[in-house]
Amino acid sequence: MSPMDTLKEPAVAKLLARLHAESEAQEKATADWFSARAAKGELSWDALDQASHRYMADKLVALTPDKAGFAHLMVKALRARRVVEVGGSYGVSTLYLAAAVRDNGGGMVITTEWEPAKVAAARANHAEAGLSDLIDLREGDLRETLKDLQGPLDFVLMDIWTEMARPAIELIGPHLRPGAVVLADNTGGMFRHPYRHFFEYVNDPKNGMASMTLPFPGGLELVVKS
Repeated sequence: MSPMDTLKEPAVAKLLARLHAESEAQEKATADWFSARAAKGELSWDALDQASHRYMADKLVALTPDKAGFAHLMVKALRARRVVEVGGSYGVSTLYLAAAVRDNGGGMVITTEWEPAKVAAARANHAEAGLSDLIDLREGDLRETLKDLQGPLDFVLMDIWTEMARPAIELIGPHLRPGAVVLADNTGGMFRHPYRHFFEYVNDPKNGMASMTLPFPGGLELVVKS
C-alpha cells in the first residue's frame, strides 16, 4: 500500500495554491504600511497597537510555502498525533499540519485565532480541504483557549505576534512530551529582541528545552523538549 500524501490531493493542493497566492499578493502593501508607521515612530513590535490590529484583521499573513512544508515534514517525521498551532489566521498552515496528521494515521490539530472573520474563513477552508474532522479551531484569546490543553503534545507551530509568544509557550510547555518540537516563526533579525521573553522561557534550564534558529527568511526557531 502506498503511503498517504494528503497535500497532493487535488482539492487540498488547489486550495493551498490559491491561498498562498492571495497571501503573497498582500505582502508588499503590508510591508509598506508597517515601514511607513515605523518611520514615523508609531510602531513597537513589543505590543501592536489598535491601528495595527485593525489593519491586519483581514490579512492572511500565511506561513510561506517553504516554512509550511517544513512544518508538515516535521509532523510526519515525529509521527505526531497531537499538534497545537498558535495563530491560525485563515487556516493555511493548519491545513499542512492536518494533512500530516492524517497521513500519520489520525489525531488532532488544536489551533487558535482571535479575529472572528478569520475564524469563519478558516472553518470554510478546513471544510473545503476535507480536513475539518482533524482540526479543533478555538476562537478567542489564546490565554483562555489554550488553558485546558491535554498532553502529551508532539508538535507546536507558533506564528503569532511576538507579545503573545511568552503566554503561549507558558501554557504549552508543560504538556510537551520528551522529543516534542516547537517551531516559532520570525525569530531572527529585528524580531529577536521582541521575542526575548519567549527565549527567557526556552533558555531557562528548568524548562528542559534547547533551540536553534534555522536559516529561513526571517528566522524559524526550532525548539526541542528534552
